[in-house]
Amino acid sequence: MKQSRSYLWLSLSILLMLTLSVAAARRADSATVTVPSGTVIHVRLDNALSTHENRPGDEFTATVSEPLIVDGKTVIPQGARARGLVVDSRESGRLKGVARMRLELTSIEVNGSSYDIKTSNAMRQGGNHEKRNWYSIGGGAAGGAVIGAIAGGGEGALIGGPIGAGAGLTYALVTGKKDIRLPAETRLTFKLAQPVTIQPAS
Repeated sequence: MKQSRSYLWLSLSILLMLTLSVAAARRADSATVTVPSGTVIHVRLDNALSTHENRPGDEFTATVSEPLIVDGKTVIPQGARARGLVVDSRESGRLKGVARMRLELTSIEVNGSSYDIKTSNAMRQGGNHEKRNWYSIGGGAAGGAVIGAIAGGGEGALIGGPIGAGAGLTYALVTGKKDIRLPAETRLTFKLAQPVTIQPAS
């Protein structure tokens, strides 16, 4: 008789534990929020990035600058930590080649839990300096020709032109690089490429 009662109490205890576990799981599921793809995430860089120093594969950290709210719930609070990756980084050439940098977020931390995310790339591209360099070289050649003509007539112009062009080329080589630099606190905007389910901030 006592053994039957022990089995009964054990069975009731196991049933109660299972019931409580299922209820807790349902509450947890109902508390999570799925953030749809296309949702915008605003962040600020924690550290500076540049095409001169950073290469594809480098990691960076950022801070969420605006709370992300879905259905009236703050899913990602302002100040949440985010991590990202340098997807592409190309230095500017001195005479040709435009600097380019592409970044993406890879994870975000909410309430001590890290969530992997996939976002679109935030891209920055430097200016095209080829026209400016040609002006520098051409202007140097013209200036050298004028100075040479004044100093030595036609023959001086022939000599001064190449010398001036060389000076213009040197100037273009020294000043031509236009790398991209993103200082710390630079604001960037990313879009979720895939939905992510998150336990909202309490």
